[in-house]
Amino acid sequence: MTGPAVPLRVAVWTTGNVVRQAVRAIDARADLELVGAYAWSPDKAGVDVGRLCGLDRDLGVPATGDVDELLGRRPDVIVHSPLHVDVAELARLLRAGVDVVTTAELVTGTNLGPDALAELRAAAVEGGATLFGSGMNPGYAQLLAAVSAGISAGVEHVGVSESVDVSQFVGDANFEAMGWGRPRDDAGHAEDVEAGSAVFAEAVELLGRLLGVQLEDIRCEVTFAHATEDVHLPSMVIERDHVAGMDVVWTGHVVDGAGGDREVVAVRQRWLASTRIDPPWTVEHGYLVEVTGDPNLRLRLEIWPTEADLADLTVATMHSIGMRITALPVVNAIPAVHAAAPGIVTYADLPVITSPLRP
Repeated sequence: MTGPAVPLRVAVWTTGNVVRQAVRAIDARADLELVGAYAWSPDKAGVDVGRLCGLDRDLGVPATGDVDELLGRRPDVIVHSPLHVDVAELARLLRAGVDVVTTAELVTGTNLGPDALAELRAAAVEGGATLFGSGMNPGYAQLLAAVSAGISAGVEHVGVSESVDVSQFVGDANFEAMGWGRPRDDAGHAEDVEAGSAVFAEAVELLGRLLGVQLEDIRCEVTFAHATEDVHLPSMVIERDHVAGMDVVWTGHVVDGAGGDREVVAVRQRWLASTRIDPPWTVEHGYLVEVTGDPNLRLRLEIWPTEADLADLTVATMHSIGMRITALPVVNAIPAVHAAAPGIVTYADLPVITSPLRP
């Protein structure tokens, strides 16, 4: 008879909105032990992570702004959640022998370029560590789409759409590159959105890998909707005839048997900052998977607040739910990532990831 497994030692990188949710999830699991936190702000150094992350108690884990001190706490895994990828930062952690699960716009790493990708792979091999990136979308949404296709034969196309009202969140930092409120036909706007959403090219690549398809080409098409009147939002005013809706579609293509081009996967983001737009688009208020095969499939994922959240359903509450569904895919992947071979891994390399049942 064996004793209980030793919990994996976990540290978190920064104490922002995603990590606040990650810390709650880690604290609730017997197989994970929080041992450290890195904080950018000097005034957070030495403060207990429980207080920094809004828990009602101390966790006995002070934050630090010293990377060496953090590594000295011997974490097995770091939950890494800055907004953007810092290759040198990630490489340092991997070379130190620490596995990293990140929500920082990384799924396959291809979008970083060949040199950066090679540096991360080399660092992982040198340290015997593993790097995994996910979130709700990109990441978990593509896993959901691929699993959905598993009950259809002769699959020809798989698409997954994020179709949501973002009116309360257009001022968030992750939307900064999208150019909400720019005028109609503003030069270079579509190209800026393509560049700002390029991580979804990695989502297309991931979906192709999960379906066992080698994609020949990945493309992006951006379409805008414009406000039919001035729109007053918490973070900005979008003037009439300025951009208040976006449809951003990343597609993966193969060469068919006749030598022609065929789209086989698609990842779409339809974001509306207002319903007072032209064209009069609507949103699904969730995630939609569509599979063309035998049979055809359509799966809709809606996200509902808990009873506790419904009692205090504010914009802040909805925002925290969004951060929770970003954090949980990487937190739940920690045991599988730690058990994986060194290198950069995706859902295509791991067993199915899910949440443990509450004891």
